[in-house]
Amino acid sequence: MPLHKRLFDLSLTLVASLLLSLPFLVVALLVKVTSPGPAFYWSDRVGRNNRLFAMPKFRSMRTDTPVVATHLLSDPDAYLTPIGSILRRTSLDELPQLWSIIKGDMSLVGPRPALFNQSDLIEARTALGISTLTPGLTGWAQVNGRDDLPIVEKVEFDRQYLECQSLFFDMRIIWLTLLNVLRSDGVAH
Repeated sequence: MPLHKRLFDLSLTLVASLLLSLPFLVVALLVKVTSPGPAFYWSDRVGRNNRLFAMPKFRSMRTDTPVVATHLLSDPDAYLTPIGSILRRTSLDELPQLWSIIKGDMSLVGPRPALFNQSDLIEARTALGISTLTPGLTGWAQVNGRDDLPIVEKVEFDRQYLECQSLFFDMRIIWLTLLNVLRSDGVAH
């Protein structure tokens, strides 16, 4: 990852971590109080150059949920915790990923990290060189449909990001992400 992108990531992430520390604690407490199990869920994800890493999220689903992409569950709502749909709709479940950005496993902007078992997505990204990018908290595919996109379209948006990445493009994607989060666009509940 270029040094300017890493410095941009660290600067924004540290400021966001400070500003969001109280909501972070409140959400962690609410997850613990409303459902049995840990506040965090550590998801095995595919990072840069297809290296696996553990990505934290606030747990929005029961502990007995199968480890597959949400769209592959026959009835995802049946697995949600009492506050799971709120966490997902507001993207608050993603807050712990700030740790992955600080650690260097993720960037603010890049292709969303695939689950370790999403071989079709991993293979398509690898074939186009997208796997050389550091995965992001948000990305071009997220602001263009997020969970509503089929894999072929996600990969196409990821390819466009690979070819057009710049600090200005990253700032545009962050702005569009904030707008989408406020509108809850494209979120699988």
